[in-house]
Formats: sequence, structure tokens, C-alpha cells
Amino acid sequence: MSFDRKALASAIEQHSTVARVVVAEVQGSAPREVGASMLVWQTESGLGQSGTIGGGTLEFEAAKAAFTAPRLQRLPLGPAMGQCCGGAVTLLTEVFETADMVPEDLFARGPGDMPFAVKKALADARAKGVVAPKLYGDWMVEPITRASRPLWVWGAGHVGRAIVGTLAPLPEFDITWVDTSADRFPEIIPEGVTPLSAAHPEDAVKYAPTDAEHLILTFSHTLDLELCHRLLDHGFSFAGLIGSRTKWARFRSRLTALGHTNTDISRITCPIGAPELGKHPQAIAIGVSAQLISRDIHTLQEQERIA
Repeated sequence: MSFDRKALASAIEQHSTVARVVVAEVQGSAPREVGASMLVWQTESGLGQSGTIGGGTLEFEAAKAAFTAPRLQRLPLGPAMGQCCGGAVTLLTEVFETADMVPEDLFARGPGDMPFAVKKALADARAKGVVAPKLYGDWMVEPITRASRPLWVWGAGHVGRAIVGTLAPLPEFDITWVDTSADRFPEIIPEGVTPLSAAHPEDAVKYAPTDAEHLILTFSHTLDLELCHRLLDHGFSFAGLIGSRTKWARFRSRLTALGHTNTDISRITCPIGAPELGKHPQAIAIGVSAQLISRDIHTLQEQERIA
């Protein structure tokens, strides 16, 4: 979990003053993990909100008191909230009128002079490139979300729309969405998504970063095959192709004929997602999104192991 500076700035632009509530510490069982957060703003009819710290009574009360609550609040979930979770959470509530004071990498703040433990945590984080949100006494340290994962989605049909709609709110993805013409995209493109219309989408492969992740979901098997061919020559971090095992067997044969080795071809994942969830576009989107998020979790775990 990390501090989404972009989301905060966007909310402030729309609502002027925004409260942010973050789970700063957890003891025992709790609805969400440390770093989970929500934004709250005032409207003519009450309160608006984005994000979640777990739902239920905890979230309702925290949102209601977002502009009056103390900066740090420790709440036993059973006695204070009547929730089934037997643990306790500490919430950090801050009100922002600008995001200018939020750094681009790590956000450490608290009363008085910065404690040595916080200075050491910041130094270690910058040296190793790995940091988790954590409360040090009254000081909170959070990494800032950066769109560090370029994701190219090829195809704006029903499945492409469902996948982009599911992944776009996740701030770590920098999504480029490609199709053959502008009229194939929905009227409203999710924030943070860059649409790219190209009569010959395969020619756009050369513009993708070589460490990008790709989801191939076009209306044409011929185009799907050409994209796989171009990506194998170009380089990628992950490439997933929608389709059945039968489709993939045919593609493997054709990619071999195009000169690719079995080892290289095996880098492409097909089918993608969780086929057992079904073929509804939203079910496919859920499976594919979980697959990509799991890749990120495994990467972070490996970085922490090495560190």
C-alpha cells in the first residue's frame, strides 16, 4: 500500500479541502491492512468518499468524523465499534488543501523533530528501494504511489473495456489502450489511461517500453498473432493472450514457423486470467486483474527477500 498523491491532488482540485484517513497501525484482526486509506470531502448533501479502510462501522464513523477527529486515534474494533474483528486499529486523519507538501517518493510527517528511527527507515528505504507504510510513534512514513508498471492493452472490445475499467483505478498501472480507430473506444476514458488509435496497431509495438506488460484482446486472430510475433522480437515483461488452449496451440505452431524458439514462445501466457470463472467480460477482467496483481506481489516479495 502507498500514498496516492495523484488521487489526492485530483480530489482537492474538485473539492478544495479533502480529508485523508489511513490505517496507520493494526493489532490483531482488522478489516484492512496498514496503508489502506480513503479520501473524504464535504458536499452540499453530506460527504463524498473514495477508497476504503474496510467498510462497516469503522469506515462510517471515520468518514463522519474526518474533519473533526484527532490526528491519531486508536480504536478497539469490538468494544468501540461493535465489529466482529477482535483487534484494534490506529487511524491517522489529515486534512489537505493542497498536495504540494507531499513529496514524490516517501512521505514522512509528524510532530516535532524527526526521530532517529524515521531517519533510519528513510535512509534504508532509499538505499534498498523497498518500504512499507509504518507508524513510528507519532510519525507516519508512507511510500508515494508511482505509475511504475506500463501496461499496454490491445483491443477496446467488451473484454478490453472490462479489464481497463477494473485496472485503471490502481495507481501503479500506466495504461496505454490501443485499437484501430477512435470510435472503438468508449466515450469516457478512465483517468490515467492513454488511448491510442492506429490503423495498424502492430506498428505501435515499437513504441512500448521493453519492460511493459501486454494484454492482447483484439477482434482479430490475425492481428493477435502479429502482435505476439512483434512483441517476441521487441521484448516485454509479461504478455498475455486471450483465447483457448486450442487457439494457443495453433499460435505456437505459427510462431515457430515465423522463427521463434519454444523458450521464447513460452514467455507468452495463454489462456489468461482464471478460465474457471467463466467467459463473461467482467469475469475475465477479474481473473486477469488478479493475475497481474499477483505478479506484483511476487515481485515485491522477491525484492524484500533480496533486500
